[in-house]
Amino acid sequence: MTNSKQADYDLVVFGATSFVGQILTRYLAENYGTSGEVKWAIAGRSEGKLNALKAELGAQAGDLPVLVADAADDSALAGMCRQTRVVISTVGPYALYGEPLIKACVDTGTDYCDLTGEVQWIRRMVEGYEAQAKKTGARIVHCCGFDSIPSDMGVWFLQQQAEKAFGKTCQDVRMRVKVAKGGLSGGTVASMINVAKEAGADPKLRKELANPFSICPEGHRSKVRQPSLKTAEYDKDFDVWLAPFVMGAINTRVVHRSNALQKARYGQEFTYDEAMMTGKGAKGRLTAYGITAALGAFFTASAIKPTRWVVEKLVPKPGEGPSPEDQENGFYDLRFVGRTTDGKTIITKVTGDRDPGYGSTAKMLGEAGLCLAFDLSDDDQGGFWTPASMLDGKLLERLTSKAGLTFDVLETR
Repeated sequence: MTNSKQADYDLVVFGATSFVGQILTRYLAENYGTSGEVKWAIAGRSEGKLNALKAELGAQAGDLPVLVADAADDSALAGMCRQTRVVISTVGPYALYGEPLIKACVDTGTDYCDLTGEVQWIRRMVEGYEAQAKKTGARIVHCCGFDSIPSDMGVWFLQQQAEKAFGKTCQDVRMRVKVAKGGLSGGTVASMINVAKEAGADPKLRKELANPFSICPEGHRSKVRQPSLKTAEYDKDFDVWLAPFVMGAINTRVVHRSNALQKARYGQEFTYDEAMMTGKGAKGRLTAYGITAALGAFFTASAIKPTRWVVEKLVPKPGEGPSPEDQENGFYDLRFVGRTTDGKTIITKVTGDRDPGYGSTAKMLGEAGLCLAFDLSDDDQGGFWTPASMLDGKLLERLTSKAGLTFDVLETR
């Protein structure tokens, strides 16, 4: 059953001319066409750039509609939302440009998904708009890219399998990035710099960013201390050294919110963390310390105005990113280890067949939007959700059949 809102389009890609927006537009055109069962349109502030994108698509663009709306134009955003059942937004940094579209979707009862990794912005949107979203029926699902679908759906899948194998969920889950090959885009870097900038100027925000339950509903906490890798560490499960994973700070928060919105299905004292595998022996240890130092230097420099301009000159600019060849050749392999309270263990794997930040993210984001448009019931309530808590197995089916992801059990004991 679909969202019953009457509209011209099933979904609109807002920010279609952004780096990831262009990849997403090509993905939808190649896999769903422009005159088939899926009725969709592209949108943004520049009609010229949108038409140029359509021209680049050539014959496969068909009669793809173009809608003009600026991220700062409230009336234009509201008009766009009234024409569609779902909006997919790629316009970031979301903390700078995203709130007007959230408000428009919430006010018009339009479903929405994005690929933000800005946890401080998510909290502000939940606090400011969730009550209204519940009234209008708008279902808002943030973090539908590499952060945080593989982590969020990876934990959901592991817990499904644990229930089948052990009759209970795992109270402790750890995610380890075995490998991730792919380049960063300027948009992602700009979002990371903006978070560091905000945190550098606001002690209260720094405290919030250290709270693993920062986007959970009020009252959902754990008495158990949450693991959080800050430096190089040895992992006995995989016999490798670990370094902090840059996306862990958002992914862990999303997974905890998923647990809360599923009525603590993973357990009230559920613990979760993420890290990167850096290899075995002395070389793995040295790499782990090197990555730790590099991440610390990046965020410290980004937080302080005198050094921030140096960082901004060295990193990709918004609109820049990996080449089509790099996207095609990229991939990732994530491992999850779950343990029950009585010591049973399950190990699972999640893989993706494109670079994580763009090639794979675009496919995940597109399928999340289509899942909102076609796979949910009208009984699914409005509000601010996560991929696992709202889209669950319906999204898993799309990810494995359409988006190049795999979810596998490697071991139970």
